[in-house]
Amino acid sequence: MIIDTLDHLEKYFSLNPLFRDVIDFIHSNDVERMPLGKHLIKGDDLFVNIAKFKGKAKAEAVLESHRRMIDIAICFNADETFGYTPAIALPEAEYHSEDDFSIYPGIPAQTYLSARPGMFTIFFPNEGHAPCISQESDLHKAIFKIKA
Repeated sequence: MIIDTLDHLEKYFSLNPLFRDVIDFIHSNDVERMPLGKHLIKGDDLFVNIAKFKGKAKAEAVLESHRRMIDIAICFNADETFGYTPAIALPEAEYHSEDDFSIYPGIPAQTYLSARPGMFTIFFPNEGHAPCISQESDLHKAIFKIKA
């Protein structure tokens, strides 16, 4: 898991060859103004979901993890808190291979971190993360999905 400001995103491009494409996409597109939905960048290996989510209380947020994809999340309009639990501390859970996710209902996160607009988070495969914790009613976000 990584949390940092967008002006430092380029420091992480060596972690995955597709991170350079994420950075180039952000620099050449007004991502915040893109229409809601899935936008392919490099097919199923790299795409971005532009979405609006209802903010949740910590008690409502559910941990999730992925096996094949890395998430880079950017919230445009509000502070967003994430629950986080490292992979080693997650219990066994059913894996939905078609959509690449496992969920862990009723399992509280080990820790919480917050990102403000202008920041990003990166969650790597198998890391538990509970997104969309916020006082705001609508979170406007970009979630880049990158093949690990």
